Amino acid sequence: MSIIYKEESYRIIGKCFEVHKNLGKGFLEIVYKDALEYEFKECGIPFEREKQYLINYKGTILPHKFFADFVAFDKIILEIKSCSKLTDEHLAQVMNYLSISKNKLGLLINFGLDSVEHRRIVL
Repeated sequence: MSIIYKEESYRIIGKCFEVHKNLGKGFLEIVYKDALEYEFKECGIPFEREKQYLINYKGTILPHKFFADFVAFDKIILEIKSCSKLTDEHLAQVMNYLSISKNKLGLLINFGLDSVEHRRIVL
């Protein structure tokens, strides 16, 4: 069984570890997002930050939208957290982003621990 987007996700997760190595735990999510944006630009990882997704419900676009923290390589959803524990709600959030975006891979990253916690979510 092959791992979907192995090289791309390896690069992304590597940059997450780089950010955590420099900042540690305890900052708000926005700080980690800013640092990741810096790292992605520095190493040439293509990304879009706070990418907006419309929600189509029975042919009607709902007024509220989803905003994925990052979409990297135009195909990987990246959701950033800074909490003591990832929950089923965090996982459901990424799965909803994947469903709406039609992307196949989501990375759920938690900077709130002594080491980066990451999960690959494949739809």
